[in-house]
Amino acid sequence: MNPLLNRLQPYPFERLRQLTRDIVPNPALRPISLGLGEPRHATPKLIEDALTSSLKGLSSYPATAGDPKLREAMAGWLRRRYGVAVDAATQVLPVNGSREALFSLAQSVIDPTRPGATVVCPNPFYQIYEGAALLSGAEVAFANSDPARNFAPDWSQIDEATWARTQLVYVCSPGNPTGAVMPLDEWRTLFELSDRHGFVIASDECYSEIYFRDEPPLGGLQAAQALGRSDFRRLVMLTSLSKRSNVPGMRSGFVAGDAEVMKQFLLYRTYHGSAMSPIVQSASLAAWGDEAHVVANRELYRTKFAQVTPVLEEVLDVALPDASFYLWAGVPSAFNGDDVAFARGLLAQYNVSVLPGSLLARSAHGSNPGAGRVRLALVAEVAECLEAAQRIASYVKSL
Repeated sequence: MNPLLNRLQPYPFERLRQLTRDIVPNPALRPISLGLGEPRHATPKLIEDALTSSLKGLSSYPATAGDPKLREAMAGWLRRRYGVAVDAATQVLPVNGSREALFSLAQSVIDPTRPGATVVCPNPFYQIYEGAALLSGAEVAFANSDPARNFAPDWSQIDEATWARTQLVYVCSPGNPTGAVMPLDEWRTLFELSDRHGFVIASDECYSEIYFRDEPPLGGLQAAQALGRSDFRRLVMLTSLSKRSNVPGMRSGFVAGDAEVMKQFLLYRTYHGSAMSPIVQSASLAAWGDEAHVVANRELYRTKFAQVTPVLEEVLDVALPDASFYLWAGVPSAFNGDDVAFARGLLAQYNVSVLPGSLLARSAHGSNPGAGRVRLALVAEVAECLEAAQRIASYVKSL
């Protein structure tokens, strides 16, 4: 077996299961989970109709590069959403969800024969970044989130020697789990570092359409264009329909950016066997061409957060994020920063599951930046999320 597999750590949800396996939740209350970030709003009918009307696509092999009409639709969405122009033939690729692409991109980019090959990522982080790096033969360096900067990663924690070994940087904006959006000045810093050291930047933007301010979050390609980098050199963005259109089971997204990176990524994917089903391509074409369902979805999240956040603000260190469907909440002082103990007690007494922040991070630069916080995924309907918030408030007040 590949010995690099031994370097992978258990997924956060598996670790949480092990940490709570001895708990018998309060049977008087129905279980509510705020742990898994899986969208649970209804799938738009236009997507369902597109799926069922394209079943003839089962009779043919799909091309890895995808249908040209789909790539044009994806490029059109980038133009409408960000004001960015990309060549649909050379700078856009459909992928089977951003998770698959985030992983396989590292396998394409990393040269493990170079001594000290390194991948830099935020901390806390989406576990795929670390797994992709380790299985590509690279080391991982972490930029811890900074509470003083709205929990955005502090890239200055990475020293010059580490940047010199870096081949790939994962950016998550809006961030998981913090909801922080990276401003233009931070993009400028990363672009300058990329120019100096030659690493590729992969911008994970799957939460970009769930936001709470009037202005939508800045995207990576948009930032590059604003800074005079319209060739998008050493930059790719990844996005998905899962959160935007409530179709996590469809596994559909795309990657766009630097044509040279995309050319090599397509070569890798041709061998990898990761072509998108023609049926999913048809449904994706319908989804990227419609914004009405996205606006309705965003309004539902806004309503939910407007009701839930004030309830939790009374008892926890928490605030409305820039974007995403998570609340990144500090546990009460009574727990001395023990987010696992908080989650265990909440599950036992009030039958509400939350994800301890320390399980989403690694110890780096002398601390675990997720410790003392919990991630609350407000993915269920409004009433269920509000009930969960009220139970959390009752739990904290009972301490």
